[in-house]
Amino acid sequence: MANTAIETSQSTNPRNHPVIQVENVSKLFRTPSEGTISALQSISLNVPHGEFITVVGPSGCGKSTLLKLIAGFSPPSSGRILCQNEEVRGLNTKVGYVPQESKLFPWLTVEQNVGFGLDSRRYPREKREHQVQQFIKLAGLAGFEKYYPAQLSGGMSKRASIIRALAYEPAVILMDEPFGPLDAQTRMVLQDELLKIWEQKRQTIVFVTHDLVEAVALADRVVVITHRPENQRHYQRAHETAAQHL
Repeated sequence: MANTAIETSQSTNPRNHPVIQVENVSKLFRTPSEGTISALQSISLNVPHGEFITVVGPSGCGKSTLLKLIAGFSPPSSGRILCQNEEVRGLNTKVGYVPQESKLFPWLTVEQNVGFGLDSRRYPREKREHQVQQFIKLAGLAGFEKYYPAQLSGGMSKRASIIRALAYEPAVILMDEPFGPLDAQTRMVLQDELLKIWEQKRQTIVFVTHDLVEAVALADRVVVITHRPENQRHYQRAHETAAQHL
């Protein structure tokens, strides 16, 4: 399987040094019959600080694999990935990861879940409480701080999952189809809330989706990964150009 990555725009600020650099990365997986399957082939991508990019493509093209490589869950078969100028060699603690499922800790309340990542940063108590409450308000969860995940709706659980990753302010947020299981109306509400939070905090986001409309609506830049042909092309565009192809 070969991949084509098509970037539909470039960063508007050339002074921004990439916070993520994917350099000619390929990933092979072994099959039970001792063969190999190519999940990614010769992918290169630079993500400047503060950019919101979406990665879109058909099922099985390697979108989620790319996020997992950036997160350091597994190493690339060839090429390398840099995060803040350091090569990723193992679990990348500089990124936050939001999976498709909410994955909240069921024994913790909303505020405890949101504050979980702050414990490793050793925030002073007052600063920790302020950070947690700030993000809970941004996500529209004020009043639900003491609720447990089982008491939340699907959309509320997803909000809590997202701000848990955002709250400890990692360099990059990786989001793997976080709105996929939700109904269309809830998706639209959460997309709008995510953009509002990003506009205030300007954290770097790499957002994987299979929905091209969602990709264009959210991002500064859209990266399209396809199976074939065996090359990589980059296109500059404004949002208007992308809309003409929908």
